[in-house]
Amino acid sequence: MDDIRTEEFLRNLAQHERSVSSYVYGLVPNRADADEILQETKIVTWKKFDDFQTGTNFSAWARKIALGIILNHRRSIKRRKTTPTESAFIEAVAAEMDRFDTAADLRTDALETCLKKLPVTHRELILWRYYEDEEISEIADKANRTETAVYRMLSRIRKTLQECISAEYGRGTEA
Repeated sequence: MDDIRTEEFLRNLAQHERSVSSYVYGLVPNRADADEILQETKIVTWKKFDDFQTGTNFSAWARKIALGIILNHRRSIKRRKTTPTESAFIEAVAAEMDRFDTAADLRTDALETCLKKLPVTHRELILWRYYEDEEISEIADKANRTETAVYRMLSRIRKTLQECISAEYGRGTEA
């Protein structure tokens, strides 16, 4: 695998690691088993990365690999027999988690789109407050505004974002 493809894999893994981890830990009750499965998932996604289509949903692709590993793990446990209903239950829960994660991905995409639509000064306020976790007093100083004005602006910006996300998310779910 060339350096560009390796870098692409590492970026995708870093970006989606939390989603895949939550998926595995949500389906595997034993933490030690979940740790092992997550590690195996990372190894398999690396080995199979040539099969991944750039521009598609890495998280969904990695979760599909993880599900196969989880089901294989459950079948291989000697001291506890897996019943067909357990496998069906795991697959049903996995499908529901995929659906939820897809919805979260769509809302995240909508948020990114909506943030880009904001005026630069509004994006700065959002950045300072929610990404840099600055206090309102610090933001007021940076923006040369009163704390009350900053609270009001953030409230209006949140409302604007909420409306935009609802509109964008609605478009994203129509198919």
